[in-house]
Amino acid sequence: MPDIKLKKFRKQLYHCLGHGKDAVFELTDAAILSRHPTSLAELSLSPVFRRQWHSTYEALEDCNPSRDKMMAVYSQQITDNQRPILVGDHSAWLRPDAKTLQERTYEHQPSRIAVNRPIGVGFGYSTIAYIPEKQGSWVLPLLHERISSSETAISKLSQQLEQVCSQFDQRAIMLVDSQYGCASFIQQTADIPCDKLMRVSSNRCFYGEPKTYDGRGRPRKHGHKFKLNDPETWLSEDEILEVEDSSLGQIKIQAWHKLHFKQAAEAKLSLIRVEQLDSPKSKPLWLAWHGEPIPTLIEVVKLYLRRFTIEHWYRFAKQRLHWTLPNLGTKEQCDRWSDLMPMMTWELWLARDIIVDNPLPWQKPQVNLTPGRVAQSFGTVIATIGTPARSPKPRGKSPGWQKGRIRTQKIRFPIVKKGKGKFESQKKVKEESKSA
Repeated sequence: MPDIKLKKFRKQLYHCLGHGKDAVFELTDAAILSRHPTSLAELSLSPVFRRQWHSTYEALEDCNPSRDKMMAVYSQQITDNQRPILVGDHSAWLRPDAKTLQERTYEHQPSRIAVNRPIGVGFGYSTIAYIPEKQGSWVLPLLHERISSSETAISKLSQQLEQVCSQFDQRAIMLVDSQYGCASFIQQTADIPCDKLMRVSSNRCFYGEPKTYDGRGRPRKHGHKFKLNDPETWLSEDEILEVEDSSLGQIKIQAWHKLHFKQAAEAKLSLIRVEQLDSPKSKPLWLAWHGEPIPTLIEVVKLYLRRFTIEHWYRFAKQRLHWTLPNLGTKEQCDRWSDLMPMMTWELWLARDIIVDNPLPWQKPQVNLTPGRVAQSFGTVIATIGTPARSPKPRGKSPGWQKGRIRTQKIRFPIVKKGKGKFESQKKVKEESKSA
C-alpha cells in the first residue's frame, strides 16, 4: 500500500541523517507544512516540530546526511523498466551580504531589469534529477550539491552523472541546457554509459568528417565547417520532417549526422534544428544528440521539452520548501540544508496517491496533483503514518556565554572569482600604461 511504502521510505531516510536526526527530520516536516515562514527559527512554531526554536540551527550544525546512502534509497523507488530520463542543471543561492561566509562566488542570476547584469554573489548548486512522467511538473532530485570554488558547473555535473548512472542497470538519457552543450562536457562524460541530448547555442561551430587521407602530411581531423548562424555553410540535411504538433503547432525538424566539436573530434554528434513555422519571430531551437542511434526526430523534440521540469523544481524548492530562506553562517550548514531538498521532494512524490486534494477557496480542483498541492495537504499524511523521530528528552539549562570571555569578530572572506577574467587583464593594461 502507498502509505506503508511512504512510512518505510521515511524510516530509511531517517537513519541516513546521522547526528541530530530527530530534530532534522521534524524540521523537514515543518518546512513542508509551513507556507510563508520569514526565518528558519519560525519553522519551530509548526506543531510537528516538538523542540525549542534553537534546535533548528543546532540540527544543521550537528547532522551529517549521507548523500550516497540517500541517493541509493531514492534509486530504489525507481521501478520502471524503461530507460531512465535524467536532467541536469544548476541554480544560485545568493548571499550578497554574508561577508563572513567562506567560498562565495559570482553566480548567474537573471534580473527583471533588462539593463542590469545577471550576476549575483553566493553559492551555485548543481542538481541531477530523475523525470518520472512524460507530462507534468514532477522532477525527483537524486543529487543536489554545491559547486565549490575549485569546480565548474560542467565538472560537477559530470561527477554527479557518473555516480547516478552507476545506480541504473539500463542506459540513461541525460537532458541538459546550452551551457553544457560544448566539447568540455562531451569529453568529461565520454566514459559514462549515458546518452546525452544537449541544447546548443546558436553561435556554435561544428565540423563534418574529413576527406580521405591522400598520404601527405598529417591526416585531417576536421572536414567542412558548419556554422549554426550562417546558413550558407549548412550541408544538405540527412533527415527532414514537417509535422503538426498539438502544443508546438506546425514545426520543421532538420537533422545532420556525423558532426563534431573542434575540441572533441572523436565524438560524433547528430545536430537537430527545430523551427516553429506558425510563429516566424521565434528563434529556432538547436539540439545535439550524442550516444547510441538517435530516436525519431519528433521523439527527440518531445524528449528535450521534458527538461524544463527542473526549472519548476528550482522555483518550488525556493518558494515552497524554503531552500534559500535561512541565513546560515557556514557553507557546511548550507550544504546540509540543501541535502534535505531532494528528501522532501521524494516524500511528496510518494504521498501523491494517498493525498486527498484540499484546494484553497480560490484554487481549482486538480486530478493530477502538483508538488505544491501535495504539500498543501501533507499534514493529514503525517497524522496518519506518524514520524520515526523520537520525542524530545528534557535537558538542563544551557550555561550560556562564559563570563569574561572576549567576543571576537568573525573572519571576513573575499569573494572567489573563478578563472582569469577581463577585469584582471584590464588591471594589467592600466599598470603597464602607468609604468610607461
